[in-house]
Formats: sequence, structure tokens, C-alpha cells
Amino acid sequence: MNYADENKEKFIPWVQEVSMGADRAVLMFLIDAYTEVETRSGDDDSKHKVEVVLKLHKDLAPIKVAILPLFKKEPLQESAQKVFETLSAKWMCQYDQTGSIGKRYRRQDEIGTPYCVTVDFETIEKDNSVTVRDRDTMKQDRVKIEELEKYFEERL
Repeated sequence: MNYADENKEKFIPWVQEVSMGADRAVLMFLIDAYTEVETRSGDDDSKHKVEVVLKLHKDLAPIKVAILPLFKKEPLQESAQKVFETLSAKWMCQYDQTGSIGKRYRRQDEIGTPYCVTVDFETIEKDNSVTVRDRDTMKQDRVKIEELEKYFEERL
């Protein structure tokens, strides 16, 4: 729609809505964070064409860290529970032991969890370290359990 002012100059009017509520901000953050990427991991049989990753800013992500025992076996579960108890005192964490490790990583990517901590057999048998996986870069670091709090304090 074109309008003309008193000087017969044509212009297209526009409206700027100044009302802004929490629901609109949340929707804006979700739309901005929703990402579909080509499959990043897994073997050919389990791969999907695209994966959904909710790349929420780390400050906005409701769950900061997921703790995942590699397998649903007792020595791994016990260590993973201890890690969960330690980290959940400072950050919102989730413990997940259901399904394969790849599916659990994908679930956490879909809900926007920035970091996953995997407790494996090396944790128990060798070095008391866990694997920390970054959602956005897919980079994995081995971190001693006693250094996890410091590691996440620097990143969250």
C-alpha cells in the first residue's frame, strides 16, 4: 500500500511493534537455535540424513551437562552417578543410560545440552578421566573427574 504525504511524495508505511513479552523472546531464541545439520556421527546403518541440533547459547540451555555411562553396567553406573551428584550441585544436569551412546548424544543435541560427559571403562580401569563432548564442535576432551568442576566453570 502506497500513500502520499502532503507534498505528494509516495511512501510505504510500516509499523514497529514495541510490545515484547517473554514468550516472544523464547520463540525468537528457539527459532534462532534450531539447526538441521548433515549427520555428524554413527555408522551407515544408524545414520539419518539430517540431525536436529538446538544450538542454544550455553547461558540459555536449561540442561548444561548430560552424564552418560557408556553401557548400562554396574561399575560404570556407580561412577556416572557420582559425577552426576557432583556436577548437579552447581548446574542443571541430566543422567541418561537408556539406548546406545549415539542415540543419547543425539537426544541431548536435540534438546540443546551443550556438554555430554561419558563415563567409560577407561574411567574405572585406567585414569579416572571421562570424555567431555561439546555439542557445537563435536570436540572431545579427556578430563580427570576431580577437574570437571573447574573445566565447566571456565566454559559455562
